[in-house]
Amino acid sequence: MSKKFILNADDFGMSQAFNRAVLKGYQKGILTSASICANGEAFENAVSEIIPQCPNLSVGVHLNIIEGKSLTDVALLTDNDGNFNNGYLALIMKSYNKKFLAQVEQEFRAQIETVISKTKVDHIDSHVHTHAIPNIFKIVVKLAKEYNIPYIRTQFEHPYMIPSIKKHLKPAYYVNLIKIALLNTFTIINKPLVKVNDLKTNDYLIGVGYTGMMSDRTIAYGLRSLKKKDCLAEALIHPCDYDDSKIDHHTMEFELTQNEDLRVFIGQIGFELSNHTNAIL
Repeated sequence: MSKKFILNADDFGMSQAFNRAVLKGYQKGILTSASICANGEAFENAVSEIIPQCPNLSVGVHLNIIEGKSLTDVALLTDNDGNFNNGYLALIMKSYNKKFLAQVEQEFRAQIETVISKTKVDHIDSHVHTHAIPNIFKIVVKLAKEYNIPYIRTQFEHPYMIPSIKKHLKPAYYVNLIKIALLNTFTIINKPLVKVNDLKTNDYLIGVGYTGMMSDRTIAYGLRSLKKKDCLAEALIHPCDYDDSKIDHHTMEFELTQNEDLRVFIGQIGFELSNHTNAIL
């Protein structure tokens, strides 16, 4: 039996601060994986300066149709300036429109090809979990097969709580509970498609219930709640290492990558710190 854990930084390539956090999180911390946005402002810095310094970092495509500019002409997804302008609920509603889905595939294809032209990738996920929407998930499975990307993130989070009144009084926590219900339902729909197509995915995700509030404690309690003897758990964070004194939840998530006590705890409860390539072998 084996229990493996992947700590993944989403939004790699979005800014220099995200890129610095990935570099330090990998070189001096417990970060094992990062998902890169092809349309990120710091994409070129990520692929030319950061990835070469991180030889065993798992790199994934972080598909993005919800923020920033598109790489292709996809009028149903953007405004007149090419900026994505659909919220999550709008994407769900439009996911039954064939023309809309064709443009989603067009943009996803361009983003995947942009990333794989610069670096090797071993997983695929998305900004704000947009690829979890079942009709969009079908497109991602198709493209993963076509481009030989072996791993797709799914979003089943085992419900758990940490002993923190402060976190649970935040309105965002209750919004996150709704997200868990929605994404867990989507995962039940999506996972059979992963198996049928001989692709790999995680058993559990940590990072939905405490989105915007992630810390070493939320990861520790999340992992401790998983009783299955043989499983793969992935935690997603959005770490930033700013070049000034700014402090927000991104800096807190960067700090957890540097936490050696968390590394020790992960091993003590029977999890092996892994990346995507090693986890699916």
